[in-house]
Amino acid sequence: MLTTLCFDADDTLWHNERFFRMTQDHFTELLSNHADPDHLAERLLEAERRNIGRYGFGIKGFVLSMVETALDVTENKVSGDVVREIIEAGQDMLEHPIELLPGVEETITQLSNDHHLVVITKGDLLDQERKIAQSGLGDLFDNVEIVSEKTEAVYAGIFERLETPPDRALMAGNSMRSDVVPVLQAGGWAVHVPHELEWEIEAAETPADHDRYRSVTVFSEIPNVIRQINNKM
Repeated sequence: MLTTLCFDADDTLWHNERFFRMTQDHFTELLSNHADPDHLAERLLEAERRNIGRYGFGIKGFVLSMVETALDVTENKVSGDVVREIIEAGQDMLEHPIELLPGVEETITQLSNDHHLVVITKGDLLDQERKIAQSGLGDLFDNVEIVSEKTEAVYAGIFERLETPPDRALMAGNSMRSDVVPVLQAGGWAVHVPHELEWEIEAAETPADHDRYRSVTVFSEIPNVIRQINNKM
């Protein structure tokens, strides 16, 4: 039977990408005299891809990528006022209240009765700790893993530390690249919980034919998937 249930945090347990999109829309308005929206979005995405290895995932890296992009598209002529607005927009993101996704609280509460629950999330340590604390879900999880990247080796290491055989562990999340593919590679079960907004960097091909891959349309369907997997074991 499945004993350990792991969950992504951002855009799986609570909203996250919508705040990045709102901030990016404001960024587009600030730079509207220097670049059209599509070109600016392309340049920002390029900067984010370059900077993941430098700053990791999260709001701070996003803000630095916006500042870098603003400098690039204005040929270093961006005003100090615009840079300050970008920084303040990032600060607003770091202070934004947590909004749980539908069905999350009830489902996590239900699953916590019979399983070892783990949050596995990536991003800035302080920001992720803040969100977990403010979510009201912290006491329902037995472990919290905040990692710089989600890879096969990272998942294998977590399963080993938890003394959980990979085929007795399940990971649920919205990112095919981070929450599904590397978990399957590590020998675990993976459930894709799609979110209406997807960051391009997190996209990957769906492993539709994999025996340990499942998908749901809403978070509250996860207990049914777990029962089906247990019945198959």
